[in-house]
Amino acid sequence: MNFRIGHGYDVHRYAAGRKLILGGVDIPFGKGLVGHSDADVVVHAIMDSLLGAAAMGDIGLHFPDNDEKYIGADSLKLLSRVCELLRLNGYEISNIDATIIAQAPKLRPFINQMRNNIAKAMGTDTSAVSVKATTEERLGFTGHLEGVSAHSVALIYNTKQAAE
Repeated sequence: MNFRIGHGYDVHRYAAGRKLILGGVDIPFGKGLVGHSDADVVVHAIMDSLLGAAAMGDIGLHFPDNDEKYIGADSLKLLSRVCELLRLNGYEISNIDATIIAQAPKLRPFINQMRNNIAKAMGTDTSAVSVKATTEERLGFTGHLEGVSAHSVALIYNTKQAAE
């Protein structure tokens, strides 16, 4: 099989008056993330890792932040679209491994729902989606509660070449 690996990274800053959406979960917190869409940093990192693995650009190419139709967009819907594009180009997702870096809030209680939401949006089994959370021990912008970042690694394979 023709396996391909992609890495994604995203970051958004905190601001009052915004919802904190991570992995499609509305997490109760005093502030949320600023972005053109819902600013779901982990889903954005996942989309970039998938697009990178397929050498299909990044989310800025497919969902530009100067396009009004993406204002407040649900990132899980954008993820579904990315997965449709992958499948149209002969790719299937093997697995995703994502890490959210945030000093607060504590995310462990929300991880399983994030995994379920992401798997559903991707059209895959939850067992193919890993989401973890960590802090930076009060170091850097995430440690100082200025924002949240996320990394993702995706493994995909080409179904057309696998059939040959």
